[in-house]
Amino acid sequence: KFSIMAHNINFNEQTGRHSFFSVQQKAWHGLGQIVEQYPTSEEAIVHAGLDYEVIKSPLFTQGRTMNIGDSGELIEANDILVPNSFATLRTDTNRPLGVVGKDYHIVQNREAFNFFDAIVGGGDGILYETAGALGNGERIFITAKLPDYIRVGKGDDVTEKYIFLTTSHDGSGSITAAFTPIRIVCQNTLNASLRSMTNVVRIKHTSGAKQRLENAHKVMGLANTLSTQLENIFNDWAKVRVTDREVRKLIQLALCPNKETLNLLKKGAEDEVSTVFKNTVDDAFEYAMTSDTQQMATTKGTLFGAYNAVTGYFQNVRNYRDGEAKLQSIVMGGTAQLKTQKAFELCTDFAYSGAEIFNFN
Repeated sequence: KFSIMAHNINFNEQTGRHSFFSVQQKAWHGLGQIVEQYPTSEEAIVHAGLDYEVIKSPLFTQGRTMNIGDSGELIEANDILVPNSFATLRTDTNRPLGVVGKDYHIVQNREAFNFFDAIVGGGDGILYETAGALGNGERIFITAKLPDYIRVGKGDDVTEKYIFLTTSHDGSGSITAAFTPIRIVCQNTLNASLRSMTNVVRIKHTSGAKQRLENAHKVMGLANTLSTQLENIFNDWAKVRVTDREVRKLIQLALCPNKETLNLLKKGAEDEVSTVFKNTVDDAFEYAMTSDTQQMATTKGTLFGAYNAVTGYFQNVRNYRDGEAKLQSIVMGGTAQLKTQKAFELCTDFAYSGAEIFNFN
């Protein structure tokens, strides 16, 4: 379901395998392992090549003495400890992964999987679908499917519920877990946060990170609350009729890049907006009108279809530099996620405030 830049997937020279697995579907660019059945967390760690430990090792720099030999060579060199700095080291390959401070707490790969198991109490509830490591193993990612669904209409339009987690061992970024619904029929990522609720949990790599990771499943209980509310919202939207003109206006407002463009739209001066923006709106509107997934009873001429026009544009139409850029944009708080959140808020206002058209504010 998620795509990562293929050439950045870790290759373990000791095992001769790429550190990635996926269930049933062909792995990215033919790399990694394909398994037929959903694995347990213990199996998934091995399939993905994540069964390694990371340690903090003292960091040294090489100092020089003033003793010079007859030929001008350096007689002695000594190692000098760099205070309060450590290298993170992958113990199976002895690869350094990054430089961190004294308060940095390593969260082992197995602890990340324990987080998933804890969400639904272990057992067969969580379905590990992909996992892997990037670079030298300094960044890992896991996607897992929750056992039930969001159903819209008479039940034919089904959205699967995923949790995506990424963490790093190089001191960059936080541990991030995101609740991410994906509409099966078109693979649209229906990221949405209610005004009173987020869909993302971030945990810093500090001394308390391990404990907070163990407790994060309590916070991720919001996945159940959020999915129930989204199911109700999406079913309501599937009953709200919208015109093609309103769909296009939603697209303009959701994808609007800056205040200058918004002011032009307010004045009705659409001919004066940039060519890039015009083309973006045209591409998204064409998807809204012509995609097979937009012709279903739940989406054709409905507010739910209008929202899917924006999510579908970012998932299926827009070009990205690479798969990792797409993942960052759609799932990890990038441009696509911000724009689809704007579309969600516009649709919410349209459905529940009695507005006749989408307002320019």
